[in-house]
Amino acid sequence: MSMANKRRAAALLALGIGSALLTFTAQAAEKKLYLFNWTQYMDPDIISEFEQRYDVDVVQSYFGSLAEMYAKLQAGGDSQYDVIVPSNYFIPRLIQSGLVQKLDKSQIPNLDNVLARFQNPAYDPQAQYSVPYQWGTTGLVYNTETFPDAPQSWSLLFDADVNPSQPFSMMTDGQVMMGAACAWQGQGYDCTDRQAWVDAAKLLLKTKGRRNFTGFADGTPVLQQLERGVSQVGLTYNGDYLLNKSENPEAYEHLKFMLPKEGSELWVDAMMIPARAPHPELAHKFINFILDAKIGAQLSNYNRYSTPNKAAIPYLDEDLQGPPAQPTKEQMAELKFTPSLDGQKLQTFQQIWNEVKSR
Repeated sequence: MSMANKRRAAALLALGIGSALLTFTAQAAEKKLYLFNWTQYMDPDIISEFEQRYDVDVVQSYFGSLAEMYAKLQAGGDSQYDVIVPSNYFIPRLIQSGLVQKLDKSQIPNLDNVLARFQNPAYDPQAQYSVPYQWGTTGLVYNTETFPDAPQSWSLLFDADVNPSQPFSMMTDGQVMMGAACAWQGQGYDCTDRQAWVDAAKLLLKTKGRRNFTGFADGTPVLQQLERGVSQVGLTYNGDYLLNKSENPEAYEHLKFMLPKEGSELWVDAMMIPARAPHPELAHKFINFILDAKIGAQLSNYNRYSTPNKAAIPYLDEDLQGPPAQPTKEQMAELKFTPSLDGQKLQTFQQIWNEVKSR
């Protein structure tokens, strides 16, 4: 063989080895699923079962707020994660910004398990981009010894005659608090009218100025304040309440979760696939896996939130098959999704809410 032919053969051999290495690397990469989720929102046993069933590794990353998640996706995260778990009012923003891709529903046969109320949601018509992961409600938690005759109403928070002296807190989430104030004033939780927001802001400022207002706090910290008796009324999520109650039942003997009759928040956290997800086929497998009846029940039994999976309901723990995990029909009629805001609406809202927070 001539020297030129030897060089050509060596080059072809190197090319072959290189191609084999690239193929091996690609195959190795396909063995991972990158999940971007809220903290403490997934049963580790579910992850282990998925890994074993599909012979893959699941790499989990976490975000503490939707703003953090959105910023990471904008900074290139839409090519780094396979599945993300945003909340309903952020979903239109993700779609409009091109950060997520349409689902291939032929790869998700378990979609038939989704409850009818989530099959054509306002935040994602025809559910083209999202699949519900968990859902829940936002309400008031209060001490029944302090308020033995508490009305099922936002008046426990906003009416100084109903609660003249007992310490209470409000949420840091502006849309939840403005929605609550709108509901109390008869404008509906899902208000988006500027004058309704202005009226709600005036009520929140008045409420914030009361001597028994302890500050802004969210979810678990609110429950910890109630457990210690530092606060007697606060806003939290039904799943957080049920989880903490299951872990410390004695502390919750006199703590009750309540959905105000004027209306409150119905929220959904959903699974979506980023626009440039490295493993979209595996992402579809994961979504379908979560929609399995027994896996769906296992997820809710772990984190105590409500399942959007009708096939999972028979496998739920008993305390998850009724209120507050499953609101009554009357309560469901008054629950609303937090509106998705953008453009001038979002700017106006932020200006009004910043005024509430800063004064």
